[in-house]
Amino acid sequence: MCEYKAAAALESEGHDFFFPRVNTPKPRRGHDDTPLFPGYLFVRFKSTGIGLAAITQISGLAGWVEFDGEVPSVPDTIISELSRTVDNVNMNGGSWRRFPPGEMVRITSGWMDHVAKVLEQPQSPDSKVSVILHFMGKLVRASVPWKDLEPVNGGSDEFPSNRPVRRTRGKGRWIRGHGPRVLDAV
Repeated sequence: MCEYKAAAALESEGHDFFFPRVNTPKPRRGHDDTPLFPGYLFVRFKSTGIGLAAITQISGLAGWVEFDGEVPSVPDTIISELSRTVDNVNMNGGSWRRFPPGEMVRITSGWMDHVAKVLEQPQSPDSKVSVILHFMGKLVRASVPWKDLEPVNGGSDEFPSNRPVRRTRGKGRWIRGHGPRVLDAV
């Protein structure tokens, strides 16, 4: 959130800067976009006027990116190309995470909290995603709104085994290896 405060402060002081932001279906609170490079702004530094040290006094700015004590310069051509790319991304629906087939996701919708496997990649953030999940002891195919999915970090492409081991076939009929054990008389 500090990027927005820093951009406002730079703007109020009349500095030339570039703050690349992309539209996203899940923006930061209070904004309709999210920074392309969280925590970073591109500030045009002129050799005359305000110095490098003075700009760090602006609210929300922590300092300059440095390599071996040198503040690198980003050519205007790179900034122009980046600006065109950001504009193109925003004109085409913004940035949103596309869940590829086979990826494990968590469905979080109201009371529901399930792990599922993506079957078909979504076409837009407004579309539904085809998934398969365990429900009442069976694998069930479902269509879930994209906004209700989150990636499962570090997960494999297998469903977690969160069900208890089944011990009976129902009506008290034990599955072999479970149930009361009768010790052989010695």
